[in-house]
Amino acid sequence: MLSVLFGAALLVAMQFLGDAVVRLMGVPLPGPLLGMVFMLPVLMLLRRVPEGLGTICRYLLGNMPLLFVPLIAGVMTQFGVLGLEWIPFLLSCIVGTAITIVVTALVFRWMMQRTTGKKP
Repeated sequence: MLSVLFGAALLVAMQFLGDAVVRLMGVPLPGPLLGMVFMLPVLMLLRRVPEGLGTICRYLLGNMPLLFVPLIAGVMTQFGVLGLEWIPFLLSCIVGTAITIVVTALVFRWMMQRTTGKKP
């Protein structure tokens, strides 16, 4: 239980650190994203994911669809704007999805080569 609290505290601390840097330095990135960038070297130094952090991350990922409910409700309130701008919206969704799929496949292939020494 204590390790899960440590993992949650680490996530929140990194988010606050990212937010602080964004506000103080005017970095044009979301604070939580910058916080995760700060977490990367910490995890690389540890060479593992702490048990509590892994537990809390699995829990959050398992409940991620619930985090999209406010976003979907926000989009539903903007149907008038989407009606006028539906082509750019649709194109950006398609292109963004395609880029995500390609990058994911390339990273997967690179990691497979790195860990096993052979191509998938």
